[in-house]
Amino acid sequence: MRKLKNNELDRISVDEFKAVDKTPLIVVLDNVRSLNNIGSVFRTSDAFLIEKIYLCGITATPPNKDIHKTALGATESVDWEYVENTLDIIKKLKTANVKVLSIEQAENATKLDAFLPKKAEKYAIVMGNEVKGVQQEVINVSDFCIEIPQLGTKHSLNISVTTGIVIWDLFQKLL
Repeated sequence: MRKLKNNELDRISVDEFKAVDKTPLIVVLDNVRSLNNIGSVFRTSDAFLIEKIYLCGITATPPNKDIHKTALGATESVDWEYVENTLDIIKKLKTANVKVLSIEQAENATKLDAFLPKKAEKYAIVMGNEVKGVQQEVINVSDFCIEIPQLGTKHSLNISVTTGIVIWDLFQKLL
């Protein structure tokens, strides 16, 4: 095996990205404080053709050098919008028939591996603050609460890791 060079990866341009059909997934960042996590979410969203990212509350917005450091230009390809109140965008998405999935450890949460999205539906995943998680008021109006099964001693995964796992899982199931 030989490692491929970047010019051999056959990636699309930013303009092609904007025009191509997207995965029916939206990411909502609910008060995410780490600029590196925000950049990582942009980069993962670019990789899997995510429709849009909503940056809510204290979540920083591009342009920002620390976001750019991990996003590597994905802030230019992935559509994004700032919304001050997370609950406002959740209600708007639900009105547009988008199914809202809060990614959180909660009573009666559905394990990610058991969740089966419907191919005709559009989904928004809500990723919460690094310390407090997804706001309870957002969980209360979500269609599902999805949990990644974990077996170790730690209580949670980093938000950028969690986002990558959830996007990959849903992307595979929606193909």
